[in-house]
Amino acid sequence: MPQTLDAAAVRSWCSLALEALGREREEIDAINVYPVADGDTGTNLYLTVESAAQAVEAVFAAHETGASVPASADAVRAMAHGALLGARGNSGTILAQLLRGMAEVLADTAPTDPGGAGGARLAPALRRAAELAREAVAHPVEGTILSVASAAAEAAEMAERSGSADAGATARAAYAGARAALAATPDQLPVLGRAGVVDAGGRGLLAVLGALVRSLTGETPAAFPMGHRRYEDPAAIEPAIGSCAPGGGPAFEVIYLLEADDRAVARLRARLDGLGDSLVVVGGDGLWNVHIHVDDAGAAVEAGVEAGRPYRIRITHFGAAAEEPPERVQRAVVAVVPGEGLAGLCAEAGATTVLARPGEPPASGELVEAIRRAHAREVVLLPNDAALRHTAAAAAEQARTEGVRVALIPTRAAVQGIAALAVHQPDRRFDEDVVAMTTAAGATRYAELAVAERQSWTMAGICQAGDVLGLIDGDVAVIGADLTATAEAVLSRMLAAGGELVTLVLGDQVPDALADRLEIYVRDGHLAVDTVVYRGGRQSVPLLIGVE
Repeated sequence: MPQTLDAAAVRSWCSLALEALGREREEIDAINVYPVADGDTGTNLYLTVESAAQAVEAVFAAHETGASVPASADAVRAMAHGALLGARGNSGTILAQLLRGMAEVLADTAPTDPGGAGGARLAPALRRAAELAREAVAHPVEGTILSVASAAAEAAEMAERSGSADAGATARAAYAGARAALAATPDQLPVLGRAGVVDAGGRGLLAVLGALVRSLTGETPAAFPMGHRRYEDPAAIEPAIGSCAPGGGPAFEVIYLLEADDRAVARLRARLDGLGDSLVVVGGDGLWNVHIHVDDAGAAVEAGVEAGRPYRIRITHFGAAAEEPPERVQRAVVAVVPGEGLAGLCAEAGATTVLARPGEPPASGELVEAIRRAHAREVVLLPNDAALRHTAAAAAEQARTEGVRVALIPTRAAVQGIAALAVHQPDRRFDEDVVAMTTAAGATRYAELAVAERQSWTMAGICQAGDVLGLIDGDVAVIGADLTATAEAVLSRMLAAGGELVTLVLGDQVPDALADRLEIYVRDGHLAVDTVVYRGGRQSVPLLIGVE
């Protein structure tokens, strides 16, 4: 086993942490009583680590065609960035900051330690993680994940001072320190003592540290006893957790990603601190993840708008779990969309949407959440991206275990999803509806225009950085220097095989004049072909094309 935290060990760590949290998620959810007894800490931590693991896998995928392997610095940065993008809940947000703190130290040492971090670097990485996490929390509380992280760092530093530079030994020491600190949390935080449980966030962090030990040594550390005092009568736990019950604190949890500079974020922290509690703001370098519990969710979002550009906004009502759930609708459509414009279009057509921002594909957990949000007995899932095939399949399988009938239509582009949604009829039999939507998607050829980032070989020849690439059904078919001319060449090739309708989806930087020019081009050459134009908003490519 590796005794340094190189890229392969980081990859293994993420995979093993995801496996551990998946195994222990329900138990961690069950002991979640602080700061709000909403029973989702294990799930939030799982989704956060899933996002981190996906980001690391993307780094490895980028090296598959070459002989090299990712640098350890690239892997740890990807892990931290992925966790930041996917952070959920109070504990998930803090975990993202812990990983960011580790990445700051481990990535900075990569030039002098190309093989990865030894024990001498792992200890300060854990210390920086604990410090950064405390700084991110507006009002740190002992007996929480913060205490467990601090204890792990202290134990790792003691191991380092003993003369061991072995990363495995340092990780073992950190785990042992965290385990002891977790056991002490009921004595530090009265609400935990009254409920007879350890801190749920700290329990999740212990699982992550246990995965680190396994990735470095191959050993499985001694598990923390999972038994805890449980109340047979659900009403009996309410007096135990007191003000942490859903009805005893703020009504909403608000989470969003925020693009803003440091000074704006400092002002945002001060404003949000006066609006609610459980305030955690993590991140840096212009991108932040904001988490707060408030009564006025709108005010929390407005504060983010004043500070910068908030997106991926999630608002959860804490009392929702205690309310009588509404009756499920019979059928719904869940669609992944590449821009805000298409999200609005699909929502108007009755679909529940999941926004995929450039370079930020949704995790399976996000798709599962969207399926739950649709609250239907039957769901048609449109991934609208070939790269999301496995992610969507995993989400569909999870939803099926929860009693939802899910049909996954393997749409490979947003224009195929639009075509499928156009023929959706919720009042006909499920199988018939799925067949009709699948047929419509399959009959839609798709293309996109992208800008080459570097010189490379393609099926259409060699492209240079800055060239406009016209991809038809996923393969480069045209290389040009001009967006309009390349789009016309792509349309010419696609319409040569026939068609009745052209769909154009424009990115936010593309002028309306381009759409006008292409509409004229189609009309002049193909009188029987109609053209529809949509604004996609901010998306990864300037133009999407569909031909039905």
